[in-house]
Amino acid sequence: MERVNCRNALGLVETAIGAASAIRSPSSIAVVDSGRNLVAFARMDGAPLASIDICIGKAYTARSLNMPTAELDGLVQPGQPLFGIALANRATPLVTFGGGIPIELDGEVVGAIGVAGGTPQQDVEVAQKAIAAWDAAS
Repeated sequence: MERVNCRNALGLVETAIGAASAIRSPSSIAVVDSGRNLVAFARMDGAPLASIDICIGKAYTARSLNMPTAELDGLVQPGQPLFGIALANRATPLVTFGGGIPIELDGEVVGAIGVAGGTPQQDVEVAQKAIAAWDAAS
């Protein structure tokens, strides 16, 4: 497997669409490269309009911090070390709930996927299935 490019990013999106369809969670899916640039995107029929910006933000956040967005929830609460981080970036908002996961290759973060449209748990499940497919192909 090579770094995130159009072809393999579209494969991640297709895998995520299949996973979201299987759990009946119409979603938007975004894949960014190592520079946090959008490489692939899809909005499934019936996915909420807000899911477009949210999934891009989740992918951007996961790559920016090199960690799953689901791990941020406890860190961004009042009194915690990252409280207020969601407001730190005006260009692309940081999204601090589940559904964004870094994409790794040989231990290096090379991009991220973001899924939005269901509950945070559903979004994580869909993103994890896409990451599992990436890992299997690497």
